[in-house]
Amino acid sequence: MLLTKEIKAKLPKLYTNDGKPAHEVPIIVKFFTPDSNWSWFISEGEEQPDGDWLFFGMVHGFEKELGYFSLNELQQVRGAFGLPIERDRFYGNHTLADVN
Repeated sequence: MLLTKEIKAKLPKLYTNDGKPAHEVPIIVKFFTPDSNWSWFISEGEEQPDGDWLFFGMVHGFEKELGYFSLNELQQVRGAFGLPIERDRFYGNHTLADVN
């Protein structure tokens, strides 16, 4: 499961970290594709009226960039060998500055 009750409870609402320095913005959860080099580092998230979740965070893909992405989008992504995205259950305490 990508998004647990515990993670939902920890996620700051969208725009909570606006204007904060990167070293003060915690990464709440990391998702990754086990068969490619893509990772998503989520710092904020909020359930949308349609039940989907919208996240904000750093994406490491072809480039490193901050942006918004949804849970539904992540659940549809497949890596090079068709594997779905996984949650890094052992990802420690990091900030946005650590993954920038």
